[in-house]
Amino acid sequence: MIRTYVGDWRLVAVRGLIALVFGVVALVWPELTLWALVVLWGAYVLADGVIALVAAFAGAAPQGRGWLVFHGLVGIAVGIVTLVWPAITGLALLWMVAAWALLIGVMALVNAVRMRREIEHEWALGAAGLLAIALAAVLIFRPGAGALAVTWAIGWFAVVMGVLLLVLAWEVRREAHAAPPPQASARPGTPHPAT
Repeated sequence: MIRTYVGDWRLVAVRGLIALVFGVVALVWPELTLWALVVLWGAYVLADGVIALVAAFAGAAPQGRGWLVFHGLVGIAVGIVTLVWPAITGLALLWMVAAWALLIGVMALVNAVRMRREIEHEWALGAAGLLAIALAAVLIFRPGAGALAVTWAIGWFAVVMGVLLLVLAWEVRREAHAAPPPQASARPGTPHPAT
């Protein structure tokens, strides 16, 4: 079951909404200063990390708990570094975004492969992983693309990632509502309904 890997669908949906809002803001206001983009991105990554960490311990994610903890700790660390030193250069920001996107992408791909027999729409998680790896590759191999191009790339990445996380949340929600309710334990001396 997908819930054992990603946890509560509400937390996945919140992560998707945060990514979507960040992406839309980056696309609507591409003339944001580098400082504002750094602070906005740091807040997004920090919030995503905190929610992933909460998801790791709040619900039924025993098989995916290690990945969620790793994802949460990396997000929190990168978010704090970004918010504590917002005056970092554009190139340092690019490397941080690229490293984060690469780690998140690899984790998403690994989980999509592990869950391919357990969920119907594992493609959404796999697509999110590929998208994150593609963003990392663009940032690593084209670091001089310019601030506007980087803003657009990060903005579109966040929008698509947000949509894919919302699709994943919908799948987890559908699975949770389709699962039969847990059986109440019978009292001693009461025959089991199946007998």
